[in-house]
Amino acid sequence: MEKLTSWLEKYILPIASKMGAQKHLVALRDAFIGTLPATMAGSVAVMLNAILRDLPPDFIEGYDGTTIPVISQIITINGYVWNGTLAIAGLIFVFSWGYNLARAYKVNELAGGIVSTAASIAGIQFSFSGAVEGLSLDQASMDVLNEAGWEATTDSLTANGWGWLPLSNLDGNFFFTAMIIGFVSTMIYIKLMEADITIKLPDSVPPAVSKAFAAIIPATVALYAIAIFYWVFSLIVPDLTFLDWLQETVALPLLGLSQGFGAVAITTLFVQLFWFFGIHGPNVLAPILEGVFGIAQLENVNLFQNGGMKAVIDEGYLWVRGSFDAYSWFGGSGGTLVLVLAILLFSKREDYLTVAKLSVGPGIFNINEPMLFGMPVVLNAMLFVPFLIAPVISVAIGYFATYFGLVNPVSVQVAWVTPPFLMSFLATGADWRAPIVTLVAMIVSFAIWTPFVIAANKMEATSLEEASEDL
Repeated sequence: MEKLTSWLEKYILPIASKMGAQKHLVALRDAFIGTLPATMAGSVAVMLNAILRDLPPDFIEGYDGTTIPVISQIITINGYVWNGTLAIAGLIFVFSWGYNLARAYKVNELAGGIVSTAASIAGIQFSFSGAVEGLSLDQASMDVLNEAGWEATTDSLTANGWGWLPLSNLDGNFFFTAMIIGFVSTMIYIKLMEADITIKLPDSVPPAVSKAFAAIIPATVALYAIAIFYWVFSLIVPDLTFLDWLQETVALPLLGLSQGFGAVAITTLFVQLFWFFGIHGPNVLAPILEGVFGIAQLENVNLFQNGGMKAVIDEGYLWVRGSFDAYSWFGGSGGTLVLVLAILLFSKREDYLTVAKLSVGPGIFNINEPMLFGMPVVLNAMLFVPFLIAPVISVAIGYFATYFGLVNPVSVQVAWVTPPFLMSFLATGADWRAPIVTLVAMIVSFAIWTPFVIAANKMEATSLEEASEDL
């Protein structure tokens, strides 16, 4: 065990530390965090509609919430909230991404967000065109359609329009484009700002005006650079926008790879490995957890909003960001709430018992820093194996329960501080089977943790502290 820990400390810890401090990854993590007010508000709306509109028909025959006074109005209001949050989650993210990148380099953050947003939206298809043959239209119908600007004949209809921004280009599908285009455009802006290629105004001009004028040249150059790229891309790939091409060639295959159990298990393992060295695993792996699994979750949430759980099962993703919270990270990363229970039931060590008692309250709300740093679990060789293995096993239970249809996929975004059983119940669209799966995962994790807790009874607290110091 000591050799393994030393090897990890020598080769893995430096890499993890560098990743945790890398400014672009920190900015990306903060960009995802910055979208939380909107995504959580939208998730509340989806969750309420699930309770008021989607869940009752499973228990009440003939129930239709859209026809019931008050409930119908609440459903409509929730729809408006969804329109302004999850429906345009990618648009919100792209501003947050540019803002946080600019802040990392200590230049005008607002201009950074604007540049990132403008550059990314510039590549969206604003027009549409479609034709339908084999129709049978009368003269009155043709007159109406032709007056609307479409081309209608007795047997065909050609629809044309401009000035449209499809929601499918602004929701979770927008994240990958935003990460690339937002990054490149904002970095061009940042480098020009750092080179001081700006418009300088007299000191008598208000600071807000000076900052805005200083950003004009860098922002213009950045936007023109991206516009030229879009133009060249359209010559090479005339039938697809860059967003559509990226979605087909990169995003969808990457999301597909993320759905394999191997990818899920490896992600879980590395989160735990980073945490063992005291580095916030979910933050270090935010580009994967949020950039891949988080996008899959937004897709599930939107499918659930528009088509209910059937749409999620038919078209959605099996494992998403919230699945980790629902089936593995009960009490926090590592499933440490069951460690608290194991200590309270089987530990005879006063130091463990004291920390465990203090950690019960925070653990219920998935806050486990008191356990990680108070016992500590971090760099505690005695607890290394269960800390890595238990979450992977619990993830496997949740994954295969979802895979075999024993429980609905996670399709509602729930605040991470929601207690475990309520978390999985709400996250799966109020599926009563989900808390049972969580319970099974907790029981198995408890069985993994318990032998190590009992073994720790044979070690004096002082000797364990000495062992930790030797690490």
